[in-house]
Amino acid sequence: MADDGLLVQAQPLTDFTQAVFEAVGMVAGDAADVAELLVWANLRGVDSHGVLRIPWYVELADARLMNPRPDVRVTRETVAVCQWDADRSLGPPVTKMAMRAVTEKARAVGIGWGLIRNVTHQGAMAYYSMMAAEEGMAGIAIVCSPPNMAPHGARAAGFHNSPITIAVPTAERPPLVLDMATSVAAGGKLQYAADRGAPLGEGWALDADGRPTTDATKAKILVPAGLYKGSGLAMMFECLASIMAANPLAEPFMAAGGAARPHNQNSIVAAVDISAFGDPGEYAERVDALIDGIKALPTADGCDEVLVPGELEHRAHARRAVDGIPLPAGTVAKLTAMADRFGLPRLTGHE
Repeated sequence: MADDGLLVQAQPLTDFTQAVFEAVGMVAGDAADVAELLVWANLRGVDSHGVLRIPWYVELADARLMNPRPDVRVTRETVAVCQWDADRSLGPPVTKMAMRAVTEKARAVGIGWGLIRNVTHQGAMAYYSMMAAEEGMAGIAIVCSPPNMAPHGARAAGFHNSPITIAVPTAERPPLVLDMATSVAAGGKLQYAADRGAPLGEGWALDADGRPTTDATKAKILVPAGLYKGSGLAMMFECLASIMAANPLAEPFMAAGGAARPHNQNSIVAAVDISAFGDPGEYAERVDALIDGIKALPTADGCDEVLVPGELEHRAHARRAVDGIPLPAGTVAKLTAMADRFGLPRLTGHE
């Protein structure tokens, strides 16, 4: 690779990742959940949420901000809703469990809605909404963290760039899945750009003084997508997730003058049983027809085709599952340090 990175196959990367998290004290099943989700993100080309997150997750464990052996508890439950306290678990084990639970509730009563409070980091959220889609349901997942994005009209952080993902099943095509942050660019893209030594896009981020920057090493504050629209969505997600779960993140951050606080997340996971409203097979066929219609529209100048949500990621997965996952030099250096620290074999490239 041009930046002296590596091209790595998914399975050895998954094995390496699981070994790292077992080394920090996670049980094998939980470590496997984390490894699966991180490498899944890389396979889909969502490198901002892939294995470049490993060193940060290990830092959180070192600082005792991530609990490798959490006591996850149900704190409230009805036939349709459930709330969990994750005890600072990493996201994948508890969020997979929660999505399975709300899917079962949806199967019983038409909808399942869950809140997870006090989780460390959940990774690529589309993984969870697609769990519901693969069961023939509509899936939704939203996550909030401490503020990293300037509300529209401000030059300091006030909200998190809270991502939302929605996935629905199809008949013949891959699931239709939207996965978007409420910022112009996801926060992990700043770290990925830094690992590549690449500049940021214009309008992505602000520096510590609230000035626009394209230098990934100076970027500190994200910019909302659609100006007041992304800003408004982020505020409402904080209300629906963090405040609803009695674990507010934005207001305490601002009350402390923007002082650094321990990383924490709250999230919503939901599933809707399509059969409660009509025939699931007909629904899936109509989604396919919708996609076909969108893709048949005449293209705008400079565009070769009209893409639908998740299409680029599905293509990347098919390609990278065969060709391998490209890791930039900065990420490789950090993973090499992890290997040396835990006495694991270093990753090797795939030709």
